[in-house]
Amino acid sequence: MKKVFMLVAAVGCLGLSSCGITRAPVMGGIYTDVTSGTAVTSNSLATKVGKASASSILNIFATGDASFQTAAKNGGIKKITHVDEHNKTILGIITTHEIIVYGE
Repeated sequence: MKKVFMLVAAVGCLGLSSCGITRAPVMGGIYTDVTSGTAVTSNSLATKVGKASASSILNIFATGDASFQTAAKNGGIKKITHVDEHNKTILGIITTHEIIVYGE
């Protein structure tokens, strides 16, 4: 019985120790703070910027809307020229993914 309890406790601890992972071109084991290009269109030069983000804590709780559509709406953008993304992770515990849309 003691072995079963220890096994269940070990599996539970592993499940609670999950790390948050974000999509970035490069990753740091302890800290990541990277901005990279995601998309480009043939539209003219950008005059406006819109942002949208989503966050996760311990890969257990996640919230937000990091869509191109929300970022464009937040910036009052009708024509998108290009899109960047900003990814930040601290110790794999707190993860933030931000979409930055440029346009007119």
